[in-house]
Amino acid sequence: MTATRPQPVPLVGLFVRLDPLTEEDLPALYRAIGHPLVFRWGYGGGPSALAETEEGFVEWAKRNYRFETGIPYAVRLIGGPHDGEVVGTSTLADFDIAREATHIGWTAYDPRVWGTAVNAEAKLLMLTHAFAFGFGRVKIQTDALNARSRAAIAGIGATFEGILRRDQPRRDGTWRDTAVYSVLADEFPQVRLTLETRLARYEGRPVLYRSRIE
Repeated sequence: MTATRPQPVPLVGLFVRLDPLTEEDLPALYRAIGHPLVFRWGYGGGPSALAETEEGFVEWAKRNYRFETGIPYAVRLIGGPHDGEVVGTSTLADFDIAREATHIGWTAYDPRVWGTAVNAEAKLLMLTHAFAFGFGRVKIQTDALNARSRAAIAGIGATFEGILRRDQPRRDGTWRDTAVYSVLADEFPQVRLTLETRLARYEGRPVLYRSRIE
């Protein structure tokens, strides 16, 4: 057994910086992800879980993010006209030291940065951090109905493991099927190369907000 619990330290790349999420970050996070498109396909429990106010989101976030048992991150842009702005969140949690397994999840981004370098670099930073602490398997999962999220996970080179049927209740009382993917330690060199190759296309250009959101 070689895994140890990761430290909650900033993870810094070329395009984004992941800082341990604090309660003070939550209003900015609400401005970034408090959008029907983000919750449409099951994030946080689905559309009915989207708070109508900043205060409601803060209370929801304190209940739903793994502040006590995991490491939630605020994802901030580096450089350009939006330097330092919070554009999303992701969490490293479910640390199973004996099985050397962990989970990257609770991920959501401002729709204006979908399709940019943000997700690729955030995943690269978090995977690197997890494997540096001796984990052998990192799980990444999403609602089986979320085609965009599933494509993004597959696009980084994660391996599809299958569907957990009737896995989690949604806020509206229906049940979600969960699509499960993973990256193993011995697969990470190829996954890292895939992500670095993708990020190289953006080199020298900071992340800009998309003007059209779909």
